[in-house]
Amino acid sequence: MSNHNETLRDGIWREMGLKDDEYRLIVDRLGREPNFTELGMFAVMWSEHCGYKHSKKLLQKLPVTGPQILVGPGENAGVVDIGDGLGVAFKIESHNHPCAVEPYEGAATGVGGIVRDILAMGSRPVALASCFRFGTLEGERASFLFSQAVKGAADYGNTLGIPTISTDIMFAGPYILNPLCNVLCAGILRHQDLHKGLAAGAGNVVMVVGNTTGRDGIHGCTFASDELEGSQAEGTSTVAKGDPEIERRLIEACLEMMAQGAVLGIQDMGAAGITSSGAETAARAGTGLAIEVSKVPVSEEGMTPYEIMLSESQERMLLIVSPDKVDTVMEIGNKWGLSVAEIGVVNDSGNLQVFENGVKVADVPVNLLTQAPVYDPESEEPGYMKTIRGFSASSVPVPEVHEFNGILIRLLGSPNIASKQALYSRHGGEPDGVQGWDKGTGIFKVEGTSKGLAVTTKCNGRLVYLSPRAGTQWAVAHAARTVAASGAVPLAISNCLNFGNPEKPEIFWQLEHSVQGMAEACDALGTPVTGGNVSLYNETQGQPVCPTPVIGMVGLLDDAAKVVTPGFKASGHKIAIIGKIFGDNQSLHGSEYLELIHGAVAGDIRYPDLEMEKGIINVLVGGAKEGLFASAHSVSIGGLAVTLAQSCVWGEAGARGANIALGSLHGIIEVSHRPDGVLFGECDSVAIVSFDPQYEHKIEELCRSEGVTFAVIGTVTQDGLVVKRCSACAEAEIVNLSYKQMADAYYIRA
Repeated sequence: MSNHNETLRDGIWREMGLKDDEYRLIVDRLGREPNFTELGMFAVMWSEHCGYKHSKKLLQKLPVTGPQILVGPGENAGVVDIGDGLGVAFKIESHNHPCAVEPYEGAATGVGGIVRDILAMGSRPVALASCFRFGTLEGERASFLFSQAVKGAADYGNTLGIPTISTDIMFAGPYILNPLCNVLCAGILRHQDLHKGLAAGAGNVVMVVGNTTGRDGIHGCTFASDELEGSQAEGTSTVAKGDPEIERRLIEACLEMMAQGAVLGIQDMGAAGITSSGAETAARAGTGLAIEVSKVPVSEEGMTPYEIMLSESQERMLLIVSPDKVDTVMEIGNKWGLSVAEIGVVNDSGNLQVFENGVKVADVPVNLLTQAPVYDPESEEPGYMKTIRGFSASSVPVPEVHEFNGILIRLLGSPNIASKQALYSRHGGEPDGVQGWDKGTGIFKVEGTSKGLAVTTKCNGRLVYLSPRAGTQWAVAHAARTVAASGAVPLAISNCLNFGNPEKPEIFWQLEHSVQGMAEACDALGTPVTGGNVSLYNETQGQPVCPTPVIGMVGLLDDAAKVVTPGFKASGHKIAIIGKIFGDNQSLHGSEYLELIHGAVAGDIRYPDLEMEKGIINVLVGGAKEGLFASAHSVSIGGLAVTLAQSCVWGEAGARGANIALGSLHGIIEVSHRPDGVLFGECDSVAIVSFDPQYEHKIEELCRSEGVTFAVIGTVTQDGLVVKRCSACAEAEIVNLSYKQMADAYYIRA
């Protein structure tokens, strides 16, 4: 074998991201030293990004089965049954490290990669949702990362013609050098059109279609598996470039090939390029591949086998095709103006064999490539947790009555709460959507049916920082409750686990407790995990991001025409809470109010009542099916006051106000409640609904049947939010803001 006996420079494996013990393990399992090309293949496949070395054991705790699951973890994307022979393929993935270095290209190619994952399931990608986290915008670098990442994602999605129907953006200091870019894509397919990434059948042909292969992105997955150093944050060599126009044509070409029965197996060629896509498809099928790199269409001269096998050039798909369908694939690829070529053959060797002009240059067992060592890192509770538990909001003064208006205005204008509509205008419209962007849940219609699908992404990293287990349970609960508020049944989740360096005991402690909380919440709410992505080493100069396990959730509406939106609809409608408000000191722990107004990120947060959350979901979904709710809105960041204000701001003309009496809550909130805890607390399992008074009894009965608290707290008015301690007298007012005052604060300017 060519280069088999070449002498590797001592320690070169470290430069590729491998540890000394890992290199020795490779030599032991191979029975020889790898050559340079083989070593590069191991380095990318055994990276954290591809190998899940520090998270694989933890992920086994997550629930992954259920009657609705058609395809679970392990494929390009999960697929969930939505009835009538249809399924939704969906997945969320990260592109964090590339965004930290080159935010425009990083976010753009993040969109491109997740779209190809959905395409690889035999599904037409129809909707995007994104979750961004940035540092506070005072600094020049943070502002640059923010503007360029949002623009990159928008430009790529717009060219593809896939609408972004939900976007979640938050800002916090820990993300200032390490932004998070998590993108979810969903697509619809018929059950019989489902495809998988399998390289089955010796003698079948391996083909590549799409863009040409260049030197961009080599070792990108290794780069994504290490902490960023200061110099890396300014470089771009490891960030692949995207061409959305080629991807647009690639989508159509692949769908046409699959429709004609020309594709036996299909795999996105993303991280680790041909090495990863080839090894994964062969490992799933228990076969081997022989790849001839001289047949791979390249964009640069003099590329070595190492470069071709590791390139992460975008907009490429690996296809497994029967010999009699090769001409069909070639014809369709050429028709769409794409590079298309035969580059190899499936065999029974069990190895990934690489040839250059007929000379073997690499020969490695696929199971060895795809089975990276799995670690059990040390776990230790972070020292800051003791300080957090020692804090109580009892040390925070209750605002004077005249201060509540100003506090609510500041919260509505907070970058974490204020509308991003001016930013979302950069994204494509919603041609198949009935609700989207910053109203919590994006809804898109399933073509040819009455069905609708709800999509949301949720995670408050501040809560997870304070308690990884409880905070992650809140992320799942908020996502499910938000989806249910639209009337959709929560079906399943995909997750993105964004954490720091897992080799640090305190970071691994955050990760393991977060996964535990996710497993518990998903079990309780009946929303199994279909797959996702783990993004670790999100640190720069030793400073990690907030632990941020982003939850991407989908839900099903049997009738999209019955979607419930969060804005009030008519003056005179009653307003009620469904669920539990504590309104005590602990309610304020981890809240936007506590950080924005009092400068504190602290406090031991309570756990969600998952049984009550399930009941709230059932009430919201059941009430929507019966047409009982005019509006529904899940309470989360900013608390009850912000939720009410948003429902006013989003209200129909003549229904942009509310008259609320907190006294209505007496008997169902804690005796020790405080008004700022009631209005601005965030860790409560609760939603607000508005409805025609004639439906009050039915809603109350529905809540009683689910064991969920129901309390009418006020009425919808024409203009302005008024909150009183009780309904008796005017001097009891603690909030009195006009629609204009709220809207001016809430709608930021681009």
